[in-house]
Amino acid sequence: MSQIRVGILFGGRSAEHEVSLQSARNVINALDRTQYEPVLIGIDKTGRWYLYDEANYLCHATDPKRIQLNTSNQEVMLVPGGSESLLIRLDEPSLSQRVDVVFPVLHGTYGEDGTVQGLLKLVNVPFVGVDVLAAAVCMDKEVTKRLLRDAGIPNADFLTFRRYQRTTIDYRQVTERLGTHLFIKPANLGSSVGIRRARNEDQFWQAVDLAFEYDTKLIVEQAIPGREIEIAVLGNENPIASLPGEVISPDFYSYEAKYITDESTLHIPAELPKETIQRLQELATRVFRVLECEGMARVDFFLQPDGTLLVNEVNTIPGFTPISMYPKLWAVSGLAYPDLIDRLIQLAIERHQRDQQLKTTFSVM
Repeated sequence: MSQIRVGILFGGRSAEHEVSLQSARNVINALDRTQYEPVLIGIDKTGRWYLYDEANYLCHATDPKRIQLNTSNQEVMLVPGGSESLLIRLDEPSLSQRVDVVFPVLHGTYGEDGTVQGLLKLVNVPFVGVDVLAAAVCMDKEVTKRLLRDAGIPNADFLTFRRYQRTTIDYRQVTERLGTHLFIKPANLGSSVGIRRARNEDQFWQAVDLAFEYDTKLIVEQAIPGREIEIAVLGNENPIASLPGEVISPDFYSYEAKYITDESTLHIPAELPKETIQRLQELATRVFRVLECEGMARVDFFLQPDGTLLVNEVNTIPGFTPISMYPKLWAVSGLAYPDLIDRLIQLAIERHQRDQQLKTTFSVM
């Protein structure tokens, strides 16, 4: 039986480009080579796709501050090829090769927001992770919050502003609604890029201007006292939840704390009563279903001192870096890194096979 050719998509046109490179390196290293053959597809910061081999796809691979995509002269595009999808080399179209399944390791815009998922559906190739709708919904923090609220799932109170409203934002009205301890976030970004905490008006306006550098829409949230707890979810129709993990940060879980410094501590598994763990797992899988997720997601919570759970956010392509929660949570739950990657690929193939059974033509009887 031939190996399954897995196209690993990484890099991309996102502020989280470097995080994607770190994640992809770990996914590639974890692939079981008896079953899978990796096809490395790096996307540079202009959006061009290039084919790489494992010997030269990254520069400064072990340094999060300096890691970058290497240069390549093998520009490629992914196209439908009848019963299979083909990776076409633009310089030598005759050297096309099949791709059996794609693993998008793309964080943030143009990768985690439904755009790549839509392309992969058009190409008709199985792909790891959520489908178009869930990717778009979960990428937009405001839409996520509204859907959860409508489903009766508690999350932090918030306000939304668009860039054209910048001159009409009233700090006094914001603080009357949410208090003076606030978080300001770009609505469509992850890895804590562009997020700032504000405890006074000067900090608020600085945070607003920073968020608008990354997105045309931002959300302002009230700061929530409590523990930061994360749950990994895995599956299609019948998702399962991992044991919980806890993030302990001196300030908040910033980009630097996640990927550059060692200021934050991860407790995996989190020290919690059995009843609280069960509540977290049940709520995480409920969130997963409400937001139409399949494949994988990480659901982040605030556990308040009185035991109340609030959903913070949902990440549909969680990090796979050496310090990332998603693989660590599954490892402590009994699913080793290579087995997790294998399961994610198999879920992608199973979903694709299921969806291929749907009718795409209609005839009048």
